[in-house]
Amino acid sequence: MDCIISIELGTNAVRVYAFDLKGKTIAFSKGSYPTFHPYPDYSEQDPEQIFITMLYVLKNLLNEKIHAKKYKVVSICFSASMHSLLAIDKHGAPLGNVITWADSRGQKEAKILRESDAASEIYSLTGTPIHPMSPLIKITWLKNHEQEIFKQTHKFMSLKSYIIQQLTGDCVIDHSLSSATGLLDIYKKKWDKTALKYAGIRADQLPEPVPIMYSPGKLLAQYRVSLGLPAATKILVGSSDGCFATLGAGVWDDDKATITIEDSAAVRVVGTNVLVDKKQRLFNYVLDDKHYVSGGPSNSGGIVFEWFAKQFGDFKNAYDVETCMEDLITEASSVEPGSDRLLFLPYLLGERAPIWNASARGVFFGMHINHERKHFARAAIEGILYQMYSIEKMLQEHRNIKKISVNGSFASLPFCTQLIADIFNLPVSTSTNASSVSMGAYLLSATELGVFKNIDEAAKSVQLAEGCKPNKHNHLIYSKYHQVFENLTAKLASDFEALADL
Repeated sequence: MDCIISIELGTNAVRVYAFDLKGKTIAFSKGSYPTFHPYPDYSEQDPEQIFITMLYVLKNLLNEKIHAKKYKVVSICFSASMHSLLAIDKHGAPLGNVITWADSRGQKEAKILRESDAASEIYSLTGTPIHPMSPLIKITWLKNHEQEIFKQTHKFMSLKSYIIQQLTGDCVIDHSLSSATGLLDIYKKKWDKTALKYAGIRADQLPEPVPIMYSPGKLLAQYRVSLGLPAATKILVGSSDGCFATLGAGVWDDDKATITIEDSAAVRVVGTNVLVDKKQRLFNYVLDDKHYVSGGPSNSGGIVFEWFAKQFGDFKNAYDVETCMEDLITEASSVEPGSDRLLFLPYLLGERAPIWNASARGVFFGMHINHERKHFARAAIEGILYQMYSIEKMLQEHRNIKKISVNGSFASLPFCTQLIADIFNLPVSTSTNASSVSMGAYLLSATELGVFKNIDEAAKSVQLAEGCKPNKHNHLIYSKYHQVFENLTAKLASDFEALADL
């Protein structure tokens, strides 16, 4: 029996799924790794630790659930979080840690570029809002503050590019990830000269941009032996987690959007045209030669509620964050909508869409003497979802969205799914698959293998479970709170900046 493997290099964990050729999940395993914050605006990870974790999880899944049951792996497809940057020397060794999407050390570099004459051209050609998240800004920061590392760098890579090079020897980056760097012309699908000049690098210092169905070659011999895989096993470079999550959620009509909430979060739509936003708030990333994924990303996803759980939750078992979070959500469900006039601005890591303010910070607003932990827990969840609603309202300026599909471990919780329906006042459905990112990888692999004629047919094969309908009464309540939420965010913008300058 043939099977397809998907490897998702997520922010907090690598997730490995195995699918049969009909898309049924036959195995799953994951392994976690830490993120380091040596300073408040820094978010880094150890690339070797991630690579070793990926190999360990993959080998165990293959040995215990694939080889043991006589499955034949015909394809391995990769996905990864966007905006990572890793400097590599001429010998192929990392010059430090991976800088992740959540890193905001380049605030000053981003501000200078936003105020320059080049800003409009770079945004319009690359589709990436100017923000510290983008590798364009990260490289510029290295040029300004880590000159020795900058001079020694032979290649500036994404984490996925580094891992694929380790496995195959090929140095490439897919069009989806490269279009999220702020350095790729999304129309020509080549590195943009203006962005390269601003960063102070050459095109040959970046991996080669390739289509998402590109095969970087065979696994190197030592990994074929270690993993027990034949030389004929196809390796696909794959896509970004955001593009795959959208594909895997079956969001393929103009009136549909998808919400993904894992560690970070995003609201996305798919189309054959770039969404032109004069305020430069939307991203436009390449999926394939015909389709763009457009929307807004948020730093304030599940990672924010996980922080709340770690600081204020009760741990029945050491390090069992998931159970702690479940208990807090149960507490939150006993509180009425609006958390008794308690609001939370979830900007612990700054924020991207729609405010694009890396200096923004978290705020609990409206506390009074009768508030208990359960009110803070619900306010934290509502704050995360208010932020999603702000992004969806921004997208409504370009699309008439009538339906929402949710995915991600946080968004798919029944409590959160109903809150999304109520806040957005739209019907919400969930994918029948455990992971929309991995399902997107399956759909791409299956298309490459000929199971589907094209990506359009693959996307339309996705089945969505019956979801939640909005409660009109609750929506009226949430609308009033959301207005205060947005007013507070706007009023505090200058204070966020002043605090950052102290």
